[in-house]
Amino acid sequence: MIFSFVKYQGTGNDFVIVDNRDNSFPIEDHHLIAQLCHRNYGIGADGFIAIESDTTSDFFMRYFNANGYEGSLCGNGSRCAVHYANTLGLTQKEVVFRAADGLHQAQFIGDEVALSLHAVSNWEIREDALFIDTGSPHHIAFVDDVATVDVANLGAAIAHGDPYYADGTNVNFVTVISNDSLHVRTFERGVEAETLSCGTGVTAAAISAHISKRVTAKKISIQTSGGELTVSFTATSNSYEEVVLQGPASPVFKGQWETTTK
Repeated sequence: MIFSFVKYQGTGNDFVIVDNRDNSFPIEDHHLIAQLCHRNYGIGADGFIAIESDTTSDFFMRYFNANGYEGSLCGNGSRCAVHYANTLGLTQKEVVFRAADGLHQAQFIGDEVALSLHAVSNWEIREDALFIDTGSPHHIAFVDDVATVDVANLGAAIAHGDPYYADGTNVNFVTVISNDSLHVRTFERGVEAETLSCGTGVTAAAISAHISKRVTAKKISIQTSGGELTVSFTATSNSYEEVVLQGPASPVFKGQWETTTK
């Protein structure tokens, strides 16, 4: 079979995206999706996204991890999906779409895409870290200098160790630069490696920094290995509302994939 695709990136977090509104892509073929994401044997990406029709919103974004299996919310992937859907004529400046965790709003602000995430009201403060779910689960560890951390090995050990054995978790290492600025590096489950950026991860890092009183600002600039993102929120006594992740999203290239069967 032959199908068209587009490669997108948001602060270096990259995705293969297909327009699957006609349901022609073999979405249950986990091996094919993993091959498309493979950086040696495929196109190469941190994840795979299918844009599908939805009766309650502009479109449905189905997100798959690089291992080929459907994942939870992807913040940067959502922003890239919104940009691509706009090129298909599915959206205007104000966007409503459905993801794994329900409906989300997004909007274009200049050249950037701002994504609204769901309110966050549950988190765990542990002895040496915080655990928080911002659409995907994240372990947040604050360190003096994130640049020196062995993210690949330490991240893998935490992601699949106690108490995360069953499902694993994403792991974020965070250094506070100033009251409104963080430096974040992320090990992503499903990718099983460090990625240049993680949208739900930097969101979790920003909220965790505020929870732990390491920062007091409610609009925080996040430096990742792939570029800069901004997280803003409104803090109440027991939750974080109006959570918005903003940053660039852009196409890298487009092409066609021909797969053959023997």
